Amino acid sequence: MPISEPDFVRDTRASYDRLAADYAARFQDELAAKPVERALLAAFAETVRATGGGRPVADVGCGTGRVTAYLHGLGADVFGVDLSPGMLAEARGRHPGLRFAEGSMLALDLADGSLGGLLAWYSTIHVTDDLLPDVFAEFRRVLAPGAHALLGFQIGAEPARYEEAWGHRVRLDFHRRTPERVEGLLTAAGLEIRARTVRQPDTEGEFPESTAQAVVLARRPLDPGGRAATGR
Repeated sequence: MPISEPDFVRDTRASYDRLAADYAARFQDELAAKPVERALLAAFAETVRATGGGRPVADVGCGTGRVTAYLHGLGADVFGVDLSPGMLAEARGRHPGLRFAEGSMLALDLADGSLGGLLAWYSTIHVTDDLLPDVFAEFRRVLAPGAHALLGFQIGAEPARYEEAWGHRVRLDFHRRTPERVEGLLTAAGLEIRARTVRQPDTEGEFPESTAQAVVLARRPLDPGGRAATGR
């Protein structure tokens, strides 16, 4: 990793390295309790199969690979990317048939236009406001024309900082944002907004939430000649 990487990148990596085993055990069955999220991910999987031109899908900020595996089960040709070697070790151990690579969404080790889809499922929440435009520009770069990105995030105006979790010392900032702000930054990066879903917090059950949740679907526009990702 470059020496000049931002502090939040180093803090996020180190924190998730410490939390990896506990995180994997705590959240391995979370999707089973969230039918709305499963439906949105299923719609995304169907969309990228139709528009991705046979190109792979990147789960950026994949963590322990649970959503990567879910998309794979829906027929997506998907691989995971994450900052944390500890989280990736959990992902590889739990999902040995899938591919996972270490990397940063600030500089993805992917060729221009090489992806048929990109998932950022509650992973841009750790990116500072000043660098979020760079992340979205990077998403546009790696998506093929006509290919889609799906982002999940918590809604809010102020960030939250966690310095302890499950008995571990951490330093994690969770940047809560409004859908309008996220959509504005995606549009400024050259992506088209295709859909938005907002869900009120689920305060009951095994995985209670303190904020409303948003999911935004965007795509890289077609080339000027109208060529989609399926064009060769």
